[in-house]
Amino acid sequence: MSRMSSALPASDIAFAASDVAREFACWLGHLSAERRLSPKTVEAYERDVRQFLVFLCGHFGKRVTLPALSRLKPLDVRAFMAARRADGVSSRSLMRMLAGARSFARFLERNGKGSISALSAVRSPKLTRTLPKPVAIAAAKRIIDTGLRAGEERDPWILARDAAVLALLYGSGLRIGEALALKRGDIPAPGCGDVITVIGKGNKPRMVPVLAQVTKLAAEYIALCPYELAAEGPLFIGARGGPLSPRVVQLAMARLRGALGLPETATPHALRHSFATHLLARGGDLRAIQELLGHASLSTTQMYTAVDTERLMEVYRNAHPRA
Repeated sequence: MSRMSSALPASDIAFAASDVAREFACWLGHLSAERRLSPKTVEAYERDVRQFLVFLCGHFGKRVTLPALSRLKPLDVRAFMAARRADGVSSRSLMRMLAGARSFARFLERNGKGSISALSAVRSPKLTRTLPKPVAIAAAKRIIDTGLRAGEERDPWILARDAAVLALLYGSGLRIGEALALKRGDIPAPGCGDVITVIGKGNKPRMVPVLAQVTKLAAEYIALCPYELAAEGPLFIGARGGPLSPRVVQLAMARLRGALGLPETATPHALRHSFATHLLARGGDLRAIQELLGHASLSTTQMYTAVDTERLMEVYRNAHPRA
């Protein structure tokens, strides 16, 4: 196993002794180089474990050492959880923090730096799973209508770009990051292909269908774009020619929400939910939908069966004379 390390400024490791600081840096290098996690995921893991170690430093009244980590008791971990809850941290965020700490603990154990059994002895907080809120089919179809934003002072190519991005989210079930990571050469010209390859979570590639209407919208955007789009450059760019920010797409969706009278839950990610829910409602196979969405576990995709069941019950309650 590679022992990559990255130097951390002394001010950043005031909570840890040199042995823990060294392993912390090696662990972060391991996440990037060997596990190939995205920079944002590594950043989140670093932040969460840093908070855990900072708490332990205050809890023990001194810098955290490897022997001190090995002597942790479940009571110490529960004290951390209680402190974070007192700060208003949600169960989901707390569960993520524990996952990061456990990842660091496994790294230490694999490298013979001690075992932190207290982390596995404490249960993760239970989550109240909220069901995705898809956009209605009629509204989802209208998001590509640039006429809805005719009153905005936006260049036609920007309106065409936004329509193409949102059409990809709904038409192919992409995450917003997956759509914005597409290269110019990834999207086929109209009539020249109906599949694209996207890079999902964990840098895993998957093939997804692309509708003829979506390739047409992409072609219209490319034709109007005032910048030259290199084949290996980003497909979607911002007003100044740089990579397009997800925030710009979120704002475009917010404007469409107002035009269509949609609730605040109608976000770009809700279009991905809509893709899955509408496929399932029309008889789509759950395993096939799992592959299209790039879910590692079928249980993640199964939440859409609950969404569809709830939709059917709503129809029943609204339509049955005795409901």
